[in-house]
Amino acid sequence: MVIKVYIASSSGSTSIKKQQQDVMGFLAANKIEFEECDIAANEANRKWMRENVPEESRPATGNPLPPQIFNESKYCGEAEALAKKEQQ
Repeated sequence: MVIKVYIASSSGSTSIKKQQQDVMGFLAANKIEFEECDIAANEANRKWMRENVPEESRPATGNPLPPQIFNESKYCGEAEALAKKEQQ
């Protein structure tokens, strides 16, 4: 089982940067091993992430934004979904 977190290393959005830090911090704090997949530096990662986020989890307009979380190829959610699970 490999948790993959799709991030954008060169995002200009402070909101996206904070969400990425929060997700990776949560996983690290809970000793959950994960792999960072940078969509800014690797076009294949960007394409794979965008194609594998389920329709019901996509934004109404535009493309899905990082961070997006997968367990191997199974979609687990994005930062807000993780935050909701953490609060439960």
